[in-house]
Amino acid sequence: MATAATTAPAKMRALQYEAYGEGAAGLKHVEVPVPSAKKKEVLLKLQAATVNPVDWKIQKGDLRPLLPRKLPFIPVTDVAGEVVAVGPGVEDLAAGDQVVAMLNSLNGGGLAEYAVAPANLTVKRPSAVSAAEGAGLPIAAGTALQSLRSIGAKFDGTRKPLNVLITAASGGVGLYAVQLAKLANLHVTATCGARNIDLVKSLGADEVMDYRTPEGASLQSPSGKKYDGVVHCTVGVSWSTFKPLLSSSGRVIDITPNFSAILAGGLHKVTFAKKRLVPLLLWPNKADLEFLVGLLEKGKLKTVIDSRFPLSDAGKAWQSSIDGHATGKIIIEMES
Repeated sequence: MATAATTAPAKMRALQYEAYGEGAAGLKHVEVPVPSAKKKEVLLKLQAATVNPVDWKIQKGDLRPLLPRKLPFIPVTDVAGEVVAVGPGVEDLAAGDQVVAMLNSLNGGGLAEYAVAPANLTVKRPSAVSAAEGAGLPIAAGTALQSLRSIGAKFDGTRKPLNVLITAASGGVGLYAVQLAKLANLHVTATCGARNIDLVKSLGADEVMDYRTPEGASLQSPSGKKYDGVVHCTVGVSWSTFKPLLSSSGRVIDITPNFSAILAGGLHKVTFAKKRLVPLLLWPNKADLEFLVGLLEKGKLKTVIDSRFPLSDAGKAWQSSIDGHATGKIIIEMES
């Protein structure tokens, strides 16, 4: 039986969708039972959540073959809150702990006042890290971190400097990737829209190009460097564009691979190609999340927040993510 510090209410406010493909209009305000923490789970009173593109892509039906959902579904996985109760087998968390968590992607639950999180994807949040800052981390910063590690980046000072390109560097993943790349002592070339060039430079990028210009569209480093790796955070760029820009063993890490990219990546792997396209599937884990929260606490990493919405206006946050013009993270804050 779960051990509770305070008694959660029987019902909670939430937003859910009952069908695929309806966008923000499909999110319905409902009152539903508060879930309970089962074995190796914790019940959280949510303080903040963030919308990621994968959330509305699932609702759109794009990922249905890979990630089936039981409807109705309360979306969003990246959250911060307070532990209200712990289930059996949870030893390192207790009621009252302030935490950052990634909810089970099959169950979702983040657009609500309470949610159940796996204990192995829940980490303590120090007071120096706000709920909004922490909620931005799990998918976006986790993807950036694992992409850079796939290129060969290390964060202990033992790796020789590498040259990396980060596309769509002013998006949710890109802004974390720029900062993490500089922490790993990499030379960073980045692309973004003109209005965000100064921001991306301020986070450490060595070279920043407006993707709408011929120079930016070419993706060539202004200093003529070949890329040891690319963190590719957008769509519409072919492997043939990247290949001549890579060093002899360069890799393109595609965080939103389409079917052709997956096929190309598989072919490169089985043929032992030196230059490779590598489709990335995030592997959520507690160690990475603890590492990222620690960087936030030390001031070595920041969550750039585009906008904040109350839970009652979560539909506007959803639409903002679909529109695709956010600079940084879109945060939903739960009213107390």
